[in-house]
Amino acid sequence: MTLYQIDAFTDKLFGGNPAAVVPLSTWPPDHLMQSIATENNLAETAFVVPEGDDFRIRWFTPGVEVDLCGHATLATAFVMFNELNYPHDQIRFHSRSGLLTVARNGEWLTMDFPVDVYHSVEISSEIKNCTDATVLEAYKSVRDYMIVLENQSAVLNSSFDQAAILELGHHGLIVTAQGEDVDFVSRFFAPAYAIPEDPVTGSSHCTLTPYWANRLDKKSLTARQLSSRGGYIKCQLNDGRVDISGKAVMYMKGKLDVSNLL
Repeated sequence: MTLYQIDAFTDKLFGGNPAAVVPLSTWPPDHLMQSIATENNLAETAFVVPEGDDFRIRWFTPGVEVDLCGHATLATAFVMFNELNYPHDQIRFHSRSGLLTVARNGEWLTMDFPVDVYHSVEISSEIKNCTDATVLEAYKSVRDYMIVLENQSAVLNSSFDQAAILELGHHGLIVTAQGEDVDFVSRFFAPAYAIPEDPVTGSSHCTLTPYWANRLDKKSLTARQLSSRGGYIKCQLNDGRVDISGKAVMYMKGKLDVSNLL
């Protein structure tokens, strides 16, 4: 197997969010894909197999298979366009979250993802225990909790308790506020997926984009994720869908020798 490691949502090495991509012709056993992802020890490893004229994509964290991952989808499209010479300007991926497309426009790759439905919830003691920041609003989506803080500095400089986030009993916690040089900023914590803090999270912008589009009364938005690696994202709210755009760069290409396990 060939493995690529791609930094997604960045135009510079060692920025954005690293993902492993393993293109395949047929599916290996699930346990082997999980073992490869655990060995890689990155937030996500994506596996992709042709399916008719399209492709099927699956994502594994070091601990579990997940329903949706943005940065590893972006990384997979980057590999297919730039390393595997995919001839068209749009790739169709089938996934556990339905059909996902990625279009190429120069160095920018744009993912078409479903909007994540969310609703307001009480700022409970369990939510307050997750951070030393003042929580202004709290929401729960299909996958994650989301809390809104007062400003960018609060998102960047506050402390977040991994055990308390895990006790919320949902997949992850999105932390957000209005940005200073972009429309909004965020961070994302997912200890339930063995990811203490994700560097740049495409899927969280399925929740963030409709929230900030409504809050700021605009459909085209710019965003930064304020992890130590950092990432820049462009978002566009459409009818029930979100366009999430970013760049990517390749860090590594290598070979996996797992033939004795097949």
